[in-house]
Amino acid sequence: MSKINKKRLIYTVRVALAVVYLIAYVVLVIVRFSNPQSAFATEFFDKYIRIVKQTVTEGGEVVEISPSMPQIALNSLINILLILSVAKILRTLFRLRFKKSDRTKTVVSLLDGFVKYGAAIAVIIYVLKACGVNTEALIASIGILALIIGLGAQSLIADIIAGMFIIFENEFNTGEIISIDGFRGEVIEIGIRTTKLLDAAGNIKIMNHSDIKNVVNLSREPSLAAVDVDFPYDVPIEYIEKLFDEKFAGLKDKIPGIISGPFYKGVSEYKDSNVTVKIVATCKEQDRFQVQRDLLREYRAIITAEGIDISYPHVVIGQEEKSNIKVTGKDIKAAIQFVEEQKELSKNLEDKHN
Repeated sequence: MSKINKKRLIYTVRVALAVVYLIAYVVLVIVRFSNPQSAFATEFFDKYIRIVKQTVTEGGEVVEISPSMPQIALNSLINILLILSVAKILRTLFRLRFKKSDRTKTVVSLLDGFVKYGAAIAVIIYVLKACGVNTEALIASIGILALIIGLGAQSLIADIIAGMFIIFENEFNTGEIISIDGFRGEVIEIGIRTTKLLDAAGNIKIMNHSDIKNVVNLSREPSLAAVDVDFPYDVPIEYIEKLFDEKFAGLKDKIPGIISGPFYKGVSEYKDSNVTVKIVATCKEQDRFQVQRDLLREYRAIITAEGIDISYPHVVIGQEEKSNIKVTGKDIKAAIQFVEEQKELSKNLEDKHN
């Protein structure tokens, strides 16, 4: 059995045990209130599960019997297991919702954090109760304690409030790709006080919510895949544009990540040995780098099929052979028409994505 399958099996068993325990607890409650005078109700449920206060009459006075330590310990154990079971079931139900939209993933992730920390606090209270601490007085003093903690934990409160604004203003969601201060990554978790980003190299960056500024959400709109490609000076530019006119229509089928395009933007640079032209296409942000690689590959295939190669520095002894490619007036006219069409189709495209 693989490590992943083993981990999944253990998780499934734990969820199943939590469900069984919760069902058993509910059944016990139903039995207790359906027959309150039964031996089970008085000898077990009232004594260990709920701990009903018992009294006796001594010398004409009613005296309350305090529960024994075994009673308190067993009651705490039963309730701790109940809290953990409910928390496990709720968190499992939340994770099942992850298959929905990115917005749902974000809200569910936040709720999951509240359930996890809430269960931990409840368990601590029951442990203290089992140790004889007056938890009722402790809970009553939480208001004062919260004020004291608030004065000393302002950064924590700032992180929580900033996280709330991120959720409510829908700045980004789990599963989206964002850039924060130059770090680009996928949002894998939005917690109560931190957000986790996973970059392409597998690095996880953890950022406090109050430190998150200058966020660029790259997933809400199509991204621009732009590549610069070269061809030698001895090949007429009209000939390259004619090739683009003939081949561009089929590139979208060959590169499934393209949403629209590709489009020819014209000459972007004159290099020592080559002319550089720019090709752009729109795609999803997670596909951008692969689309750029595919565009470069397909361009190389197009020009090599025509016997054209990119010039590179080399030493020539003797006369260099020149290309015998010729363009006709018809080719020039078609190239001009293609360039004008591409300008119109990709109008403002670069400006929009800069």
